[in-house]
Amino acid sequence: MMITTFSDNVWKTYIFWAFWVGVAFFFVYPICNWLTSQRPHIFKLYFESELSVPFVPEFFWAYISMSILFLMPPFFLGVSGLKILGKQLVSATFFSGLIFLFFPAKLGFWRSAPEEPIYGSLFANLFLIDMPYNMVPSLHVVFSALIVFAITDISKTILVKSAWWGWLILICMSTLLVHQHHLLDLIAGLVVACLFRSLLRKGEGHV
Repeated sequence: MMITTFSDNVWKTYIFWAFWVGVAFFFVYPICNWLTSQRPHIFKLYFESELSVPFVPEFFWAYISMSILFLMPPFFLGVSGLKILGKQLVSATFFSGLIFLFFPAKLGFWRSAPEEPIYGSLFANLFLIDMPYNMVPSLHVVFSALIVFAITDISKTILVKSAWWGWLILICMSTLLVHQHHLLDLIAGLVVACLFRSLLRKGEGHV
């Protein structure tokens, strides 16, 4: 496993791009959420059979583990790799926002917090933040996939790559099993991530 040498440049680059990713997300996500909530015609971009997907509250931890994944890049990527990843994340966010506007969709699952005290509180708070719009693509999947792509590109062994891919798979599964997304949202998220990985992939990802 390759871990970058700690340096001021790495952390300055990480903080710079983390800031702009945050700006892009908090500009696109809430505005598109609000606009979709006001629109009379919303697409139903899922199959009825998907509504039988079980709700598994334990996958909440895999779902929010994306927050930890966001902290990983400066430990593995150099300055050039962080710049590329930052550009990918910002560009993919705005591109996804355009899709949200042209294909407004709403979650098909009826969301309700589970009765267990711990999970009930956790999901109640999640539902306040994560509205049932902005479905296709799943930004949860887009962000997670781009980060994992960047890190596995410079990982040296199959075992290490497999660990990162396993984490990504768990996050993708969690979007379905905590009833935050549907299958098309997940697939579209991976497609968008692959698209921007391909379009913005110049330079070396490590020091």
